[in-house]
Amino acid sequence: MASKKHMSTSWIYFFGALGGLLFGYDTGVISGAMLFIGKELGIRAGSFEDGFITASVLLGAILGAAIIGPMSDKLGRKKLLLTSAIIFFVGAMGSGIGLNYAMLVTSRVLLGVAVGAASALIPTYLAELSPADKRGGIGTLFQLMIMTGIFLAYVSNEWLSPHGLFGLSSHVGWHWMLGLATIPAALLFFGGLTLPESPRYLVKQGKDREAQSVLETFNSNPKVVQEELHDIKLQAQMPSGGYKELFGPMARPVLIMALGLAIFQQVMGCNTVLYYAPKIFVSAGFSEHFALQSHIVIGIFNVIVTAIAVKIMDKIDRKKMLTYGALGMGASLLVMSTAMLVLKAGGGNFGSWICVIALTLYIAFFSATWGPVMWVMIGEAFPLNIRGLGNSFGAVINWTANFAVSQSFPMLLIAFTPAHSVNAEGQGIAKLFIIYGLLCFVAIWFIKKYTFETRNRSLESIEATLRSKAHADGYSDGAEVR
Repeated sequence: MASKKHMSTSWIYFFGALGGLLFGYDTGVISGAMLFIGKELGIRAGSFEDGFITASVLLGAILGAAIIGPMSDKLGRKKLLLTSAIIFFVGAMGSGIGLNYAMLVTSRVLLGVAVGAASALIPTYLAELSPADKRGGIGTLFQLMIMTGIFLAYVSNEWLSPHGLFGLSSHVGWHWMLGLATIPAALLFFGGLTLPESPRYLVKQGKDREAQSVLETFNSNPKVVQEELHDIKLQAQMPSGGYKELFGPMARPVLIMALGLAIFQQVMGCNTVLYYAPKIFVSAGFSEHFALQSHIVIGIFNVIVTAIAVKIMDKIDRKKMLTYGALGMGASLLVMSTAMLVLKAGGGNFGSWICVIALTLYIAFFSATWGPVMWVMIGEAFPLNIRGLGNSFGAVINWTANFAVSQSFPMLLIAFTPAHSVNAEGQGIAKLFIIYGLLCFVAIWFIKKYTFETRNRSLESIEATLRSKAHADGYSDGAEVR
């Protein structure tokens, strides 16, 4: 019986996090598809239309996180997860068909809506299903799925290109690259039908017996289940909140923490490194073939490091992981930038390999710390009556920052690139990444001052601490919760 129960919880966690795979695949696959889309649809490289094919997903994600996330407090996490799967499927199908520019962009916006919804829903859903002592590792499954999706996107880009494993023509390959996302979307929908609803949501709907049954699935100790159910009932008596509660004094410490973590995760350069890794390798003196192959290696490395993070997430304090991660990321970017500026990195020389090693270390630190921890902490810190709204807010801020950094990178690169200089673009990248590196150290200050520890604490305990602290401070400075 124990084995059967284990398989049941594994099934739930797998399909609960599966939206992350679509999240990763749909945001990563466009890097390879864009090599061929412009030629078929007559889009000039570097034009607004060219850039908007990528940006449309980010804008859709902002919209999805803003609209669908808050609805989960009223309609339930499961229903909207299934809705997201349908939107994923329709968006992937439309992108794969891609008869013209308008159809492609519209479909990409739809995909973005689903991606944004997943980023707001899944951390909340996993946090509410997980026992306190396992919540970090289970929440990190979301990031593991994202990285797996990115890796699969890199593989499909390689295999479905004209010179890849299947040798598809440039007019056919990109359609398959984008359309293959329909498969995991369908799996998410049918698997999602079997998922339980969040016990917190069930209690708020007066379905205490169903909530108890769900809790018993994840914890075999009847006493612990009854205690948790009792705490959930107490919290559920609070009326559902809105923006007044989200921006009110009790939730303010979480709001500040979510805002800072969501922004810093992006301005430290994480997605810029993932998106532009091939360009960085070329600027460091390597061939385009090496750069493209390295993208797949980076994808594998991301998955491995994130899998390790799943194992250690509940053994190390969240604040320590964020601090060490920011320190390692900042040091790696400064070393890489120094190599590109001072050592004049060229093909195969010492400076070039320093760049590769530093970039790899940066990705390792991000994938093991800031990548998963940000989503885990936001997913578990907001009070129950505004949890969907709060997670939606964090996701909106994160996607907005992602959009701002991704869109500003090409313009900043031009501004920082010296004219008529050897390896000019490499020097521009190096100067830009010095800024990202310094922001990593600013993030350490933010962690110390404005974040509070959530590891090994029940969701109800976190909320109770927030309420008592706010009352003790006279609704003044809730940021000192520790």
